Parts: sequence; C-alpha cells; structure tokens
Amino acid sequence: MLAPLDNETIFKQAFTDKIVFKSFVKDIVGIDIEVDKIETEKKFDPKVGYIDFSYDIFAESTDHRAIIEIQRVDYDYNLDRFLHYHMMAIAELQRRAKDYRIEQKVFTIVVLTAPYKIDDQTHRPIKDEVLISSVDPRNLQDKVVPVYGHKLIYLNHHYKNVNTPTNYRDWLDLFYESINNPEKYKVNLGHQGIKKAVELIDVDNLSPENRHLMKIAEQRKVVLKLDEDKAKREGIIEGRDLGLKEGRDEERILMAKKCLSKGLSMEVISDLTGLSKEEIEKL
Repeated sequence: MLAPLDNETIFKQAFTDKIVFKSFVKDIVGIDIEVDKIETEKKFDPKVGYIDFSYDIFAESTDHRAIIEIQRVDYDYNLDRFLHYHMMAIAELQRRAKDYRIEQKVFTIVVLTAPYKIDDQTHRPIKDEVLISSVDPRNLQDKVVPVYGHKLIYLNHHYKNVNTPTNYRDWLDLFYESINNPEKYKVNLGHQGIKKAVELIDVDNLSPENRHLMKIAEQRKVVLKLDEDKAKREGIIEGRDLGLKEGRDEERILMAKKCLSKGLSMEVISDLTGLSKEEIEKL
C-alpha cells in the first residue's frame, strides 16, 4: 500500500532520495544533474524580497550550472505565489553574481495535487496537466531565443490524458495512484525512479516517526477541509482569503470542538488551532 504523495512528509521522503530526484529532474526538465545534497525548507539568508518563504525541496548541481526547486501544494494556493518563489531564486543568484550575468539556470517545479481554481484574471478554467513558463524571449517568428534558460513548470495529475508524453505521465500516474488508488496502484515500475519512489512510500517501509508525521498532516488536512466547507457555507471564504481577522477566535473554538469530537490529541488540537491546552480543556 502506498502512502499519499499529497502528504508533505511522504513527498519529501520520496523526492529527497537522489535516485528519485535525478530521475524526476531528467524527465521533467530534460537535464542530467548531479547533486551533493538535497535540502528541505530551504531559505535564503538574508531573505530576498518582502515575503519570508521557503522551498520544499532545493538542490544545486555539483557543476553549479543549475538550481532545482520543487514545491508541493494540495490546497490554498495561487500561481502568483510560485512565480514569486521562482523569481526570488533568480534574484538571489543576481545578488551573488559579480556582474549582471547569471551562469546558473533556475528550474522551479510545482507539483499540484488539487484541481486548478478558475483564473482570477481571465476567469477561464485551467485544464492542463503540464504548464511551462519560460523567461526566454521570442522573436517575430514566434520562436524561442535561448537567452536565460530559467523555467517554471506546473504539474497537475488531475488533467493527465492519453496524449500526455510518457516522461510526464509516469510521474503524474505516480501522484494520482498514491492518492486515489494506493492499494491497487498502476505505475511504471520499469522506470528506475518510479520504482525507487514506490519503495520509499510503501507504508510498510515508513519509519515510525514518518508514520506519526504523516498522520498529523492528514489530521490537519481534515480539519482545514471542515473549516473551509463551513466558511463556504457561511459566505466568509472570500473575506478569509483577503486576510480579514473577523471572527477568527470563534472559528478556532469551533475547529477545536470538531477536533475533540474526532478524538484528536490535545497536542495536535493546540497545533492546529493555536489555542492553549488550558483553553481547550474549558471547551
């Protein structure tokens, strides 16, 4: 049985493995890469820009010619956020460069495990399994002129189809099957990277610590989903997205009560709601 790759702990378990990482990058980006270390929760110090953020997975090639960033997200996202992450990595290279020329290429891969929302600007639904954004210019004949090489790539298994190229489809299948068909999964085990990933996320092979972290992450998702459903019903989701704080105390109390009804531990409830153990005990 596979553990789900929309779980943060499980995703990092698989994609910080060098065999999986290198195979994934080869298929998605099209380059062979060697890395000494693969970092998680990577931050720049001092930070770049005005937003404090971290990359889920980050690695620099040993020849210093490429930087790979991988982000995984399953809810509450927008594409502008990942454009910011991508551009800040480029800005960090510029800050370190002796002149305006940047030798390294930045590749940001965003793995989306929830359907796309309707685009806020065009009001059109996005229904593509792979989206690739390049900063390279195009000439008047609409041909790409390879000047910079940086790319931002989005993957979403919800939209894979028979025409999806194999190099993408193998990984989209892995994401989909681990989440939706974990017991009778159908993936390309003839692919070295996929096979290794399957071994790493097999539930029987997980460490006790990772099993614990996986369960906490799953509990958090359940509670957040309940909270979001309630917000939608009461028409407050838009206000929450805008960062309004009205009614937050009441919402946290309601969330805590739901957690208690589902038998979650005091520690987990406190972590999810921000309420102290004393406040929770009074509910």
